[in-house]
Parts: sequence; C-alpha cells; structure tokens
Amino acid sequence: MFDKKISLCMIVKNEEISLPKCLDSVRSYVDEIVIVDTGSNDRTIEAAKEFTSLVYHFPWGNDFSAARNNSISKAANDWILVLDADEIVTDYNQDSINRFITNDTYCIGRLKRINPFEDNFGVKKYIERVNRLFNRNNFCYQGIIHEQIVAKKDFPYKTKNVEIVLDHIGYTKEVVQKTNKLSRNISLLNAAIINDVADPYLHYQLGKSYYMAKEYNLAADSFERAVNLKINLKYEYIQDLLETYGYSLINSGKYEQALFLELYSSIYKKSPDYNFLMGLIYMNNAMFQQATDSFKMCIGSVEGKIQGINSYLPNYNIGVIYECLGYMAEAKKYYKKCGAYTPALQRLLNIKIN
Repeated sequence: MFDKKISLCMIVKNEEISLPKCLDSVRSYVDEIVIVDTGSNDRTIEAAKEFTSLVYHFPWGNDFSAARNNSISKAANDWILVLDADEIVTDYNQDSINRFITNDTYCIGRLKRINPFEDNFGVKKYIERVNRLFNRNNFCYQGIIHEQIVAKKDFPYKTKNVEIVLDHIGYTKEVVQKTNKLSRNISLLNAAIINDVADPYLHYQLGKSYYMAKEYNLAADSFERAVNLKINLKYEYIQDLLETYGYSLINSGKYEQALFLELYSSIYKKSPDYNFLMGLIYMNNAMFQQATDSFKMCIGSVEGKIQGINSYLPNYNIGVIYECLGYMAEAKKYYKKCGAYTPALQRLLNIKIN
C-alpha cells in the first residue's frame, strides 16, 4: 500500500458557484481537503463543508502568501497540492504522481493548466505550467499577490512537469464580468510596488492584469518598467513577460517599438510562441519576408502555449501576407492548410467570390 499522502490546500472567498465543481473533480485523488476561507459572505463555507470538515477562517490582510501558508499549516500531510476554486482537474495520473512524491522531495511539481480565452474569432486555449505540488518541509509561499513557491532554506531546486491537467475558467469574460478580480489585483499590485518599486516580477504581474483588462497602453508601460529593471533571463516568467509586452505593443499600435524583441532571438529561437509573435511584429511593420520566415519556423514544431500556434495560426497569417501581396495561388495553398479554421475558410470563400 502506498504510504505517502497528499493534502489539498485551498484559500477561498465568495466561491460558492465554482468551489463544488473544483472539489468534486479532485476529491478522489487526494487524502484530505483543507479549506481556508478569508471572509466569504455567500455560501462558500457551506459548500466547502459538503466535501470536508477541515474548514477554517483566516482574516484577510491583503497577503495571499500568508493565507496560503496558513492553509498549509493546517494539513496533516507533508505533500501539498494547491488549487484555486476556479480550476477543475480533468486528468490525474496517480502512478506518475506517486513516483514524483516518492523521489522528488526537493522538486516542485508543475501542473498543466488550460486557460480558455476569447478573441474576435471565438474561444481559444492558452496552455501553461504552474507550480502547485510540493513538500512543505522544504517549500513555502512568498509574495503578497501572485504568490510564488520558494525554498525555505534557499537551496537550489528543480521543477518537474507532473501529469495533472487543469481547466481554468477564472478569466473568461463571464467570470471577470461577475467579479472584481482584475481591479482587486491591480490595486494590490500597485500597493506592493510602492514598497518594492525595483521588483520586476511585481511590474510583470501588474502588466498582466492590465493586459487582461485590455488596458494595453498601461500594460505596455508596466512591462517596460519590468524589462528596464535587472531581470534574470533564467526565471520562468521572463519569456511570458517579453511576449505579453510584445502583444501589448501590437495592440497599442506601437509596431516599430515592438521590434526590440529581436534582441532575444538567440534565446527563444526554438519557441513557437516567440517566433509567432515575431511574425506578427514583422507583419505589422511591413517586413513580409521576415514575417513569413518567422511563421514558417512555428509550423510543425513543439507544442506552443496557444492552441494552433504550430499549425493553422501561422499558416493563416502566411496566407494573409500572400493574399495582400497579390499571390492568390500561394495564399489559397496556405489557407487550405488551416483545416476548419473559420477565418481561413472565409478568406478562401472571398477569394472564390472575387
């Protein structure tokens, strides 16, 4: 019988709708559930008690790490899995998780999180890895918002992808419209920056919040401040910082300024996400050969963060370039490579009509 056990530790506030779905998706995989409520005024506590008796109160002090660490202190087991109430477990490989917690005490497990997002053409998926599985003897949380798992004794440690998959609905349009999540985050981050103006991670997270609120100029300003500080390119968030900065500049119409991302080509040249972004930047600067080359580097490569970024999305943009240049046969060839992608089908129809 496997003797190592996992405690699910969560902090919640006003999550009566999403919490039952989250807990129902994970309860068969963990050995206990610890819920710390930070001041709900709906039925969150009643919903939590349908799944566990380990429900506690923690007074909210604008410090996410304090609340996280409090929930961890209530656990009976050393191995901790952390979820948010707006995440649903869709896949959990028990054997692989057992191997991880047996052999990787000084390693943090990274879960695969799938985030649906909306653009002008419908719902797409953004895929990322998040640090969520760890041994509490060696790790704890740090940071008042967008808290990070850190080593307690500052020892060198590794992260490892584990076979747990989450669907994250927290920033879909409907959820954001029903909550003040973004404005809350922006307020907390601005307050934190006053006390630590030289922390690039805080400016990065503020930029992300502005970006999700579609305040692209403000997002670009925050990302620029982060980049101008001393950043360590080995940190995992840096690539996302640079890429989201690039998208903020594109959405702000600052196409020429976005060309600065060429400086990082030697570091991220194998990343489909980076190459796709550079393709868009070149495209918006009328550098069509460089754009086409960048998009072609995405095709058939490793899986990117955005669904379709290594297949129909770059093919579609190459088609658009050829169509704009008047090369209709080439444009049709690349549109046809996009399969059932609606914008490509519409372009093919327009070409046929015209």
